[in-house]
Amino acid sequence: MPIAFIHLSDIHFGQEKGGAVAVHDDVKERLIEDVQDQVARLPGQRASGVIVCGDIAYAGKREQYAAAAAWLDQIAGAAGCAKTDVQIVPGNHDVDRAKISAALTWMLDEIKVKGEPKLDEFLAAENDRTLLYSRFHAYEPFAAGYASPLDKSGGDAGSRVVELAPGRHLRFIGLNTALICAKQDDKASLLLGARQRVLPSKPGTELVVLTHHPLDWLQDSEDARKYLRARARVFISGHEHMPSAKVDPVSAGCDLLHIASGATVPPTNEVEYGYTYNLLQFEWDSAADELVVTVIPRKWDDDAKRFAADPGRLGEGGPNYRLGCPNFRAVPKPASGSAPSPEQSEVPVHIPIVQEEGMIEERTSSSEPPKYAQLRLTFFRDLTATQRISVLVKLNALPPQWQDTLMHSAEQQILDSLHLTNRLAELEAAMNEVLGLDPNNHQK
Repeated sequence: MPIAFIHLSDIHFGQEKGGAVAVHDDVKERLIEDVQDQVARLPGQRASGVIVCGDIAYAGKREQYAAAAAWLDQIAGAAGCAKTDVQIVPGNHDVDRAKISAALTWMLDEIKVKGEPKLDEFLAAENDRTLLYSRFHAYEPFAAGYASPLDKSGGDAGSRVVELAPGRHLRFIGLNTALICAKQDDKASLLLGARQRVLPSKPGTELVVLTHHPLDWLQDSEDARKYLRARARVFISGHEHMPSAKVDPVSAGCDLLHIASGATVPPTNEVEYGYTYNLLQFEWDSAADELVVTVIPRKWDDDAKRFAADPGRLGEGGPNYRLGCPNFRAVPKPASGSAPSPEQSEVPVHIPIVQEEGMIEERTSSSEPPKYAQLRLTFFRDLTATQRISVLVKLNALPPQWQDTLMHSAEQQILDSLHLTNRLAELEAAMNEVLGLDPNNHQK
């Protein structure tokens, strides 16, 4: 059975002024309805998750992410998946430009002029690294709630693994192309850096890479493209509001599908593309040992004032793109009839276990309790920094050396410890108290 994802990008919460508020609110409501209708047509009548390729907010503000959270909860409900089954990457609009001081402007300009060696120099210094990531101050906890944390050593934006069949996995890995975004950015001026550019490779696992910016916005695009063509099976980008899908035949038995996202909510209903989203399905073809990706594009019909099919933007071979998968062929085929059940096909949650700042040990587990994922979402996404500290104080969970602030990575470590020591009920009670909720999650 195929697994399906709702694919969104460039939602720009907070961009609206005047009458545009009513227009965009209506579009978002109709999109929820359309997701519910499209998912009902799927074999399992549910999606495994939601993918968002950046520009969730318009100006990287907390209130914009609060609005996005409420809407994404509704999207997940319409898709039939858990609120926690959302994976995100940052875009340029997820940077709070008000945080870009003169000192930070100088740093970003230095990186753009001198390239990766200067990026590495700043990442190696704790104060410089903190300043560099300060632009993501509102995005960071929002992303941490969705288990899509930013690796502040210059690494990726989180990953998740899903099993198509025994020995056949997809790893959805997010990259932070907004790492050195400034107030204005030109093509070929941004940088991934080697910590993101060097993609992992594992027999039996094919990569689906999520970014906001297309490759031609990167200084290191040539090397990034080589890694993508050698190690990824699907590359999904946003930013340019120009939806498309096409296959790059890398070599015999090896293909790369490029999916360019349209804008879910562009600033205006752009004449050529308008409001768009995709439904993506991934299925393992056991006979050919290939990956089949089905792209179902949806576009706003301005006459009918609702979403409708948009097959015209699919490239040759669509909507069903058949991809040669060398990593699948690198391990024996699973026995016939051993495909996972729909329950087993759910997206496992990615848990970052931080040893120290900048060093992350990844752990993916399909057995993580949904309760823990939900509590993590509430803790990071819905609580302020002050409220999070208050919760940890109530639980006597703060480290002995704590003074005034905690890195998100340290907070994540504490949550993992509470989970592993069976203290989730205490965590929930403390959060309810801070939020003014009774034990049944009703407002006092």
